[in-house]
Amino acid sequence: MQIVVMGAGSIGCHLGGYLAAVHDVEVGLIGRAAAMSVLAERGLTLTSGRRPELRLPGAALTLATDASAAAGADVVLVTVKSDGTREAARQLAPHLAPGTVVVSFQNGLHNAEALREELPEQTVLTGMVPYNVLQTEPGTFHQGTGGALMLDDAPVGAPLVAALTAAGLSVQARGDMREVQYAKLLMNLNNAVNALSGLPLRAQLSDRSYRACLAQCQTEALAAYHAAGIRPAQLGAVRPTLTPVLLRLPDALFTRAAAKMLAIDAKARSSMWEDLQRGRLTEVDSLQGEIVSLATRHGRSAPGCARLVELVHEAEVAGAGKARTWSGPELLAELRQAV
Repeated sequence: MQIVVMGAGSIGCHLGGYLAAVHDVEVGLIGRAAAMSVLAERGLTLTSGRRPELRLPGAALTLATDASAAAGADVVLVTVKSDGTREAARQLAPHLAPGTVVVSFQNGLHNAEALREELPEQTVLTGMVPYNVLQTEPGTFHQGTGGALMLDDAPVGAPLVAALTAAGLSVQARGDMREVQYAKLLMNLNNAVNALSGLPLRAQLSDRSYRACLAQCQTEALAAYHAAGIRPAQLGAVRPTLTPVLLRLPDALFTRAAAKMLAIDAKARSSMWEDLQRGRLTEVDSLQGEIVSLATRHGRSAPGCARLVELVHEAEVAGAGKARTWSGPELLAELRQAV
């Protein structure tokens, strides 16, 4: 089975690295030249508190910077940022055989749809990665949180599900991936809060003020969902509609009631934090920005989400590692002022 990862960043290297260790699976990684050069020199190391460390030497990796390396692939995993989806698809299109399975393992709601429009001869599935993966040093990627991968329950996806399972990754084939995406978006609204806090995820979520910021964003999102007739899937023990209530609890109560939510190791941070540290554009327009757009279309507003979009864009302009770090009370006051 030949699998190619298009967009070999943190998630792409995580998925591709584990799959590359599976017997009878050949994996190719396509990414930026600088990133592929690091992997060629240093190899790929995957760490996690949930499984033993995996090291793959550079000589054992199939690395490329051009989409032509996807020729002959049975499955292509697309892990580029949302704003790069259509360009990635256009680069892939000349090299993929009809019927090639293409899976979007990306944040945001519209990537699979965009891939289907650009790749009408291929079979596109929607996927979801529930956990955090952070590059802790060049060539080393750490999974800081847990959960099961999910993708469309379709016969053509069965070989990939089998390969992921053989790689030791938990995976579920689901018939409700649209609802799963909306539930994941609720979770991802914390990315901006975490990025602006400058803190590891566990420390940030242990602070009631930061949790209140997330609760405000989720409350606005749930109101927009209700107006649009959207019912997000329940992915954990708590119904999505009750999560903002849980987030607003005092710290001591939250720590007891949400032990699983805080089961995060000390290294875990959001990918948006990493983007700001490295001077890259973020996906905030596909996260909080998506809620603002949905609310507007249905005659509602999402002022807290809108303000976070502005603050993250200001941080992008500030440059690598130069963005303001917001305390919990400061950020919460900023969002409440926007309401």
